[in-house]
Amino acid sequence: MTSTPATAERRRDADRTRAEILDVAQREFARYGYAGARVDEIAARMRTTKRMIYYYFGSKERLYIAVLEKAYAEVRAVERTVDVEHLAPVEAIRTLAELTFDHHDAHRDFIKLVAIENIHQAEHIRKSEALAGLGAPVLDLITRILEAGRASGDFVTEADAIDVHMMISAFCFFRVANQHTFGALFGRDMTAPEHRDRLRRMVGEMTVGYLCGSGARP
Repeated sequence: MTSTPATAERRRDADRTRAEILDVAQREFARYGYAGARVDEIAARMRTTKRMIYYYFGSKERLYIAVLEKAYAEVRAVERTVDVEHLAPVEAIRTLAELTFDHHDAHRDFIKLVAIENIHQAEHIRKSEALAGLGAPVLDLITRILEAGRASGDFVTEADAIDVHMMISAFCFFRVANQHTFGALFGRDMTAPEHRDRLRRMVGEMTVGYLCGSGARP
């Protein structure tokens, strides 16, 4: 059955409202955690009602899971922009590392949400069907880059896609998640603008250097 203009407009309004709720909820969960965030406060910031939020999401937990799904989907979308077919393996893996750096730098709430969910031992992620297979695309991407790099002779280090993904993510995540404790202990703000370009290059070169065996021991 063909949608009427009025039906289509209602659907657009519903999509906009849902997106706005997710944006506000993401900030609230990132700031206060799952336990500390309050749906009443999210509703107040939206200038709507708690009942309206439950109409769209059903419960606080389902709202939180939807926020996680959105956050992870966004980083996966960034990873899909790496043009493996037209980039040499070295440039492809460097580009992926630098894009991950850019995303984590620009999406600080994502880092907070991941840290919060680790406190909960991934309890909520495990309940999401959407997140169950969301790690597969990036592993497939890295696998294809690694296979191309081995075939070309550029990559000599034995490492699988999970190893490489962990190495890139660890660097990019640590820089944002640990900025305050690291700064207090060592007197350097890792997120300060004057360090950004150097650290961005570092994660790319670190990954390339490892895979190419530049730092291999004799």
